[in-house]
Amino acid sequence: ELMTGYTMLRNGGVGNGGQPWVLRWSSRIRLTWLSFTLFIILVFFPLIAHYYLTTIDDADDAGKRIFGPRTGSELCEVKHVQDLCRIRESVSEELLQLEAKRQELNSEIAKLNLKIEACKKSIENAKQDLLQLKNVISQTEHSYKELMAQNQPKLSLPIRLLPDKDDVTFPLPKSIRNCRLHNCFDYSRCPLTSGFPVYVYNSDDYPFGSSLDPLIKQAFEATVRTNVYVTENANIACVYIILVGEMQEPVMPKPTELEQQLHSLPYWRTDGHNHLIINLSRKSETQNFIYNISTGRAMIAQSTFYDAQYRPGFDIVVSPLVHAMSEPNFLEIPPQVPVKRKYLFSFQGEKIESLRSSLQEVRSFEEEIEGNAPADYDDRIITTLKAVQDSKLDFVLVEFTCKNQPKASLPTEWALCGERDDRLELLKLSTFALIITPGDTHLVISAGCAMRLFEALEVGAIPVVLGEQVQLPYNDVIRWNEAALIIPKPRITEVHFLLRSISDNDLLAMRRQGRFLWETYFSTSDNVFSTVLAIIRTRIQIPAAPIREETAVEIPHRSGKAAGTDPNMADNGDLDLGPVETEPPYASPKYLRNFTLTAMDIYRNWNSAPGPFHLFPYTPFDPVLPSEAKFLGSGTGFRPIGGGTGGSGKEFQAALGGNVPREQFTVVMLTYEREEVLMNSLERLNGLPYLNKVVVVWNSPKLPSEDLLWPDIGVPIMVVRTEKNSLNNRFLPWDEIETEAILSIDDDAHLRHDEIMFGFRVWREARDRIVGFPGRYHAWDIPHQSWLYNSNYSCELSMVLTGAAFFHKYYAYLYSYVMPQAIRDMVDEYINCEDIAMNFLVSHLTRKPPIKVTSRWTFRCPGCPQALSHDDSHFHERHKCINFFVKVYGYMPLLYTQFRVDSVLFKTRLPHDKTKCFKFI
Repeated sequence: ELMTGYTMLRNGGVGNGGQPWVLRWSSRIRLTWLSFTLFIILVFFPLIAHYYLTTIDDADDAGKRIFGPRTGSELCEVKHVQDLCRIRESVSEELLQLEAKRQELNSEIAKLNLKIEACKKSIENAKQDLLQLKNVISQTEHSYKELMAQNQPKLSLPIRLLPDKDDVTFPLPKSIRNCRLHNCFDYSRCPLTSGFPVYVYNSDDYPFGSSLDPLIKQAFEATVRTNVYVTENANIACVYIILVGEMQEPVMPKPTELEQQLHSLPYWRTDGHNHLIINLSRKSETQNFIYNISTGRAMIAQSTFYDAQYRPGFDIVVSPLVHAMSEPNFLEIPPQVPVKRKYLFSFQGEKIESLRSSLQEVRSFEEEIEGNAPADYDDRIITTLKAVQDSKLDFVLVEFTCKNQPKASLPTEWALCGERDDRLELLKLSTFALIITPGDTHLVISAGCAMRLFEALEVGAIPVVLGEQVQLPYNDVIRWNEAALIIPKPRITEVHFLLRSISDNDLLAMRRQGRFLWETYFSTSDNVFSTVLAIIRTRIQIPAAPIREETAVEIPHRSGKAAGTDPNMADNGDLDLGPVETEPPYASPKYLRNFTLTAMDIYRNWNSAPGPFHLFPYTPFDPVLPSEAKFLGSGTGFRPIGGGTGGSGKEFQAALGGNVPREQFTVVMLTYEREEVLMNSLERLNGLPYLNKVVVVWNSPKLPSEDLLWPDIGVPIMVVRTEKNSLNNRFLPWDEIETEAILSIDDDAHLRHDEIMFGFRVWREARDRIVGFPGRYHAWDIPHQSWLYNSNYSCELSMVLTGAAFFHKYYAYLYSYVMPQAIRDMVDEYINCEDIAMNFLVSHLTRKPPIKVTSRWTFRCPGCPQALSHDDSHFHERHKCINFFVKVYGYMPLLYTQFRVDSVLFKTRLPHDKTKCFKFI
């Protein structure tokens, strides 16, 4: 082998495979040595180092330690390490504080958990108590209903007077003149709670319908369509009405034919009970063809009656229907002043004895006329009146012969002379108008006399009726002695003396009352038909239907913005305005008419309201019983001295007291696209005592901004959308107004709470008046002979602007539904004068001026945009409005006053031991 290796070395170290042996051997040696060296370094070197270091740290000289631990003070000697130490100490302190807070919060959480558990138990107890209270309330309500049921009479249909089925053998009264409500009217069809339904036959369905006067038929049908009592259901009707006249002469049916047609009506029931036959007259020519017809138990309403035909308390004397399809033209009606006119009295007429009429042809009831006719005073009347005219003590015009052909008339009746326009011109110049009744005393009323009465009332001539036996239209519900003079014919020689002795005040009162009667009961077809229905309804003692209210269409709006407190509103000095806590909204009690009221007031009249309106609180469609117009909630109770809640100074300020100790008012605010001004005004109402709600009348077709946030003032805010932009919307009787008191206020009015509260208190003492802040007055312009509107500062006033005033909701009904439409049209034309119109209305009805409170003369907020009242044409339009309103009313209804109410009692401090006293200011 050695040889082999030697040989291989000699041969250049090339062995098998061509690789030198020496190189392979040296490579193995180097690899082994390198591995051993690395093992020694990695194992023994760390051991030696560890031993060495351990030996050094164990040395006795602590100062020679190099790798041993050092104290904190030694480490902090280094400057940058000191900062780290301070941070460590601060963090440690904070951690300690957080730990303390954590422990404290844990304890509070534990306490709150205990409170939560206690609250849960309290809620459960409260729920149990609430459930018990609900049960108690339910039991109380049930007991209350039982007590009410025990104390209230049970309502049921009245006892039937007639059989259910048609009974031909049912006897009629012995004489047709004996027919009255108690024996000819079926009350069972008219319960007190029925609402008085009326069914009207269609005249065109019957042959006589073609003979009717077209104008009368058209006016009657138009009136029926709008009447609140008319029903199409004949099965529930209380009264059935059929129109039979006025008929045209050439095509008038025979009496027997008309009688058969009436008896064939589907609901006639053999005798016509609960039927009303209406015979209207548009002309003075009388057509009393019903006199010759058997009408059974049916009532009759017409303008001509003989005493053998007329049944008092059952039949109705109606006025002639002159203005069939037209409204009165107020510009053509003469004013009521001056009181004295050119002629003291006047008369034009001609008596024709030989004139034939339907009454002459057939007199089927002549056998019922008993006694001889009285002496004819017509000759004596003619002689006396001519003597007065010849004496020339007064201007008198009497003519007993017509210049032209006289109008047709009944025997012994004075025929009308000339055309209607000519007669009216004469009456406009006459203080009194003589009306001579027919010489035949059995003719209790004729169409000619009714026409004379109509024309006299229309132009303001006071009627003087000669003949006390006459039955004037609607005489059982109208006190004619307040508007006319009814004198027996034997006193003809004293007539001149009597007419001269009447004072101017009495003359003006009678003329105003006559104007009221004419416009309320005579002027239009609506008035005539409504009056006839109201008379029947009043006779059978059924209350009138409630008047409608305007349905408020609410505009959705977002609320929730907290209303701020205006410093000007909060600064009330030392005045206590009301309760500390604002009461929730409290509506005024609804006015429910007592069923006995109708029977009580049949023969009463409201003397203080001689105006052209239906004076009913909620039923202007029924122009009967003006005395029903009573202001609601005025209170008639009596309190002992010192017994009220507002006796002393402090209690007076904290409570309303009086006869209505609990009451609120509604703010009605008219606005037009002034959102910022409106929001500011609403915010000023925040916290106002006794405020029920705010009705914002949005008078613009453009709706409020969707992102507008309305203030939360503690009471509801109702935003009402209107059909058109009209200032009349301010006085609409919205159904959302649930209080009697209304505070009408502009959106830019700036009033303090104490001023509003004081005005409310004053209004409660004068509920029939307008009570407000800015006063104005009217004045007579001598050079131009017209009225002027004046807004200058003055101690005398006749108007209070409704931009800041209290009034009763009753007047909202009258303004919107009853006041002449011509006034509202002018308000819309000028976009002005609605406040003047309301003052005219209230002063006309009450004959009292408004009441001004405080010395404030303006109420506009500072910095607000200018209103329409700042326009130069504003005052010119108001001048025109006043003069136009005077023409409509016929006189100037506004009254002057120097009375003003200031808040003296609010500042009166009375000791508690002095409560039993009165203080008059």
